[in-house]
Amino acid sequence: MSNHQAAPIGVFDSGVGGLSVVREMFLQLPRESFVYFADTAHVPYGGRSPEEIKGFSFGITRFLLQQGCKMIIIACNTTNSVAYQDLIEAFDIPFIGVIEPGVDKALQTTKNGRVGLIATEATVNSGFYQQMLKSKNPAVKVMAKACPLFVPCVEKGETEGEAIRQAAKQYLAPILAEDADTLVLGCTHYPFLLPLLQRLTGRVVTFVDPAKETVKRARERLEADGLLNDSAQVQHRFFVSGDPVSFARIGGLFLEREIEQVEKISLE
Repeated sequence: MSNHQAAPIGVFDSGVGGLSVVREMFLQLPRESFVYFADTAHVPYGGRSPEEIKGFSFGITRFLLQQGCKMIIIACNTTNSVAYQDLIEAFDIPFIGVIEPGVDKALQTTKNGRVGLIATEATVNSGFYQQMLKSKNPAVKVMAKACPLFVPCVEKGETEGEAIRQAAKQYLAPILAEDADTLVLGCTHYPFLLPLLQRLTGRVVTFVDPAKETVKRARERLEADGLLNDSAQVQHRFFVSGDPVSFARIGGLFLEREIEQVEKISLE
């Protein structure tokens, strides 16, 4: 781990979803450099076993440490839900996950104590979100729904269209039927679907995007540790395990800025 203020922040996800966190970093941490790793050779993570996901996350973490990162943001709810404890015990570097910031914001937001969660199958099945919500507020009612079609669509840059609209209606129906007034986007891919989701729910639901709260928490930790970058020079690097051309194209659309270079590496 690097203690240097100018060292980059490591950010990783299974694919382009973690760019919703990067988008917030541009706003909240504009003077920080970062190294982003997208494990696109193995996306989606949602249907994979906890053992596979832990294996991927350990390989990615070692790579980010080799890049001299001073902090790692796990911009992947699935990894956060099944591997976070293992990572913080195995590596001497600050980790910031996306789940607890989202949970705290949801509990602050709900008025009727009914919180919905949409996430990958692995995240929902882990029970991590549900347990944390209940541990912080035993009275809250949690309705969780896996949305397996969302990540593959977002990875292709598809955020609109009849097929994904029908899938979203099906996923949201049981949550809305339980009168949830707050809905956590429990996957970093999902904020890119927010306009569609908001049209389907109207004003009855407040959405929680954990990316905003995650980056806020990362900034607070950097300040506390004296690691905020005070240099005017920043460098952003992007790495993938799959197709760099596709990632640059889709990622550029989501970030609304060109990704000039994407490097492909293998962690096998």
